Amino acid sequence: MAAHRPISKTQYVVAVLWPAFLTAGLATTLFFTFFDPIELAHASGRADADVTRIGAYSVGFLCFWLLTTLSSALTQYFQRPSESVNRREPPQ
Repeated sequence: MAAHRPISKTQYVVAVLWPAFLTAGLATTLFFTFFDPIELAHASGRADADVTRIGAYSVGFLCFWLLTTLSSALTQYFQRPSESVNRREPPQ
């Protein structure tokens, strides 16, 4: 069995944020291919809201990025070996 090499915090952050960024970009592209932000604003009853397409794309991307970051972070968290999570102190 190979020796376990500790991974730096930077590598964990990049392993979470980079795939989340790529997935959010794809999700934003697919979502706004089918749904026009202006029509969504009208359908939601906010026709008077000052919504621009670029603003909606930006907010949509950030929401998708937050969602996929959470998913990637949970994957990283649950990927840890159970021995490192369930360390027990010996009884004294």
